[in-house]
Amino acid sequence: MPRIRNSELRKFEKSLPIALLRAREATTRLFKPFIESHDLTMPQWRVLRALAEADALDAKTLAERCVILPPSLTRIFRCLTQRGFIAQVDCNDARRHMVRLTDEGRALFEDVVQESEPSYKQLADAFGPERLDTLLDLLNDLRNTVQTMSDPVEDMPPLRKVAGGR
Repeated sequence: MPRIRNSELRKFEKSLPIALLRAREATTRLFKPFIESHDLTMPQWRVLRALAEADALDAKTLAERCVILPPSLTRIFRCLTQRGFIAQVDCNDARRHMVRLTDEGRALFEDVVQESEPSYKQLADAFGPERLDTLLDLLNDLRNTVQTMSDPVEDMPPLRKVAGGR
């Protein structure tokens, strides 16, 4: 494979990973105050958010849906359980750790949603509701495409935790 010269490299502003990071940071800044005002971290919120749409989920499913490494998820479970927001669910398979939102967890979820929804609506109005839906669909398509690509992934090192990530 021929080497790509620096002059042929796409411009920094057209780098997909950089554009995705910038968009993530911008949207996170929009919603983070609502989450932090309830003494939650972004990963804790992602767990609560995922559980709000399900009766109960197992740790593996939550880790995948919330993009959280299993050791971090264990700490999140411990914290959210101590605070009374989630509870373990009895499961026939002892290898599966199932959790659900408690009434307190559901109430917290509803509080955060009520507080943050005006900002979400403002974003949708400013960006365009149809464009936002299209963007979300395209991002999901991009993720699915990357996950099904075989050649580059085989040569890639395993994902690692990024220092300072919340």
